[in-house]
Amino acid sequence: MKFNRSIIWFVICLVLVAECVVIGAEKRAVLSGNLKKWHQVILTFDGPQTGEDAEPNPFLDYRLNVTFTKGNKRYVVPGYFAADGNAAQTSAKAGNKWRVHFVPDEEGMWSFRGSLRSGRDIALSSDPSAGVATPFDGVYGRFKIGPTDKTGRDHRAKGMLKYVGEHYLQFAETDDYYLKGGADSPENFLAYADFDGTYDASADSGSYKEVGTFIHKYAPHLRDWKPGDPTWKGGKGKGIIGALNYLASEDMNSVYFLTYNLDGGDGRDTWMWTTSKVRDRFDCSKLDQWEIVFDHMDRLGIMLHFVTQETENDRNLGGSAGLNPIRKLYYRELVARFSHHLAVMRNLGEENNTPDKDRKQIAAYIRALDPYNHPITVHTHNNKAPGFYKGILGDSGFEASSIQSGLDRYHGDAIALRRLSAEAGRKWAIFGDEQAPASHGVVPDADDPDHDGPRKLALWGNLMAGGSGVEWYFGHRFGHMDINCEDWRTRDVMWDQTRYALEFFHKHLPFWKMTPNDTLVSAEKAYCFAMPGQIYAVYLPAGGTTRLDLGDSSATFTVKWYNPRKGSELQAGTKTKISGPGQVAIGQPPSEPVKDWVALIKLK
Repeated sequence: MKFNRSIIWFVICLVLVAECVVIGAEKRAVLSGNLKKWHQVILTFDGPQTGEDAEPNPFLDYRLNVTFTKGNKRYVVPGYFAADGNAAQTSAKAGNKWRVHFVPDEEGMWSFRGSLRSGRDIALSSDPSAGVATPFDGVYGRFKIGPTDKTGRDHRAKGMLKYVGEHYLQFAETDDYYLKGGADSPENFLAYADFDGTYDASADSGSYKEVGTFIHKYAPHLRDWKPGDPTWKGGKGKGIIGALNYLASEDMNSVYFLTYNLDGGDGRDTWMWTTSKVRDRFDCSKLDQWEIVFDHMDRLGIMLHFVTQETENDRNLGGSAGLNPIRKLYYRELVARFSHHLAVMRNLGEENNTPDKDRKQIAAYIRALDPYNHPITVHTHNNKAPGFYKGILGDSGFEASSIQSGLDRYHGDAIALRRLSAEAGRKWAIFGDEQAPASHGVVPDADDPDHDGPRKLALWGNLMAGGSGVEWYFGHRFGHMDINCEDWRTRDVMWDQTRYALEFFHKHLPFWKMTPNDTLVSAEKAYCFAMPGQIYAVYLPAGGTTRLDLGDSSATFTVKWYNPRKGSELQAGTKTKISGPGQVAIGQPPSEPVKDWVALIKLK
């Protein structure tokens, strides 16, 4: 019996070896990760011994690309210098490890071939033959991918979030369409004390001088960390991981964060480089620690909204607004380290001032580097959409909006941009990412227990216009604001109300087939989202009732009501059925008739 078991294990080992083989250049690649669809596969190579401050510059004067193929599919994935390969735990600044992350989108056998070349500024070159081959250039191998084993919110169950030419982004595995609800604040989310090399570089920064010297610890969220959750360096990271756990427990699915706020930006506490003064060398251990957080976000089902610069510094990086060498190196490192995440939005800048010509060039550069074509957007100045986007609508580098505006503009701006992007030949997903005035945004529950304005005008305003959802900004006048928020529970009611809205759309509406058409309802300031003749959602911000134009249809429709303040199940109002043709009264909501309600009218 023992002999038979030994034979079985020997055969299993042979099969595993046959399905994961590295060949050439003294087999200098180590494969790790789960060999499953939508899980990251990590290749770590033994290459030149170097360091963050070494010459030649390991970030600029070396270029690692790995090509992954399966049948007709081909992905060229950029890699990076990884110090000792365990820098998140060791804080190493030197080593001989070079790394690439890949996410397979098909089961079966994949092949790879690595290329590490050296030469002055070669990281900025797109010429495959540029520079000189290093010893492990040409290493190749193969591995076999099985099906994903994840379910629920985990992005490894849903697949890559993709732009598919429609007004909503879509998960590649499940075909589910994405509606966003999440946090726009704190924008300096990554200014966290447990990350290596992270500190407040200037207490008198930007619009937030009154904050003084500050760095995040997220102490109120330590209780949300769970055994088995990730940490680094002997238990660091529990605060930020706990904060994300809390947000996911509220069913939120996006976090907006800056990766660079030096050179005049608000906060001046977030950067990727080795120091606050350096711009061409990256902090390996800090970025590896960011990766631990981002990986946890994938597992929690939270989109990574990378905001890559601010209005105060978007003309300073590399000395200009355009695609200069420093900006190219910055974006290459961002792509190489973090493109494998499954739900990514790349934002070219908050309140961005970059000329349209440069925006297009930067987006095209990122798109050429990014093997997964993650969607790209750019954040507006206040109340400047949709005109802000006029010069880039229809361009192949952009797929979404990132609107800052007053609450009362959310609905109209979303309708206008939906129409304008479609007319330009490239439909956009319309997101609202900041709420004016800048002093308020969404204030704590203690200061606004009902959140009527944000809920009625921004949240339901966007969604009922065919928008793709919102992130909530916390202003600068109230507690736990945009720079120093330590506790997301301060907006617990707002998260609840956001969840209720997203649940209604996902559970009750084929929203990806519907269009905004407020002319179908008679009530002033009411919103109507419809697939005429089939289904209508009518939002009444002031409560009451309205008449709905059913057109020529004489069919019977059911009427039910949804409470956007409390969620729960659909309820019956004073009418349960209506029939056309023409304009028909839909009846009164079940209770509290002067408060906002949603009527769901469906073909019987």
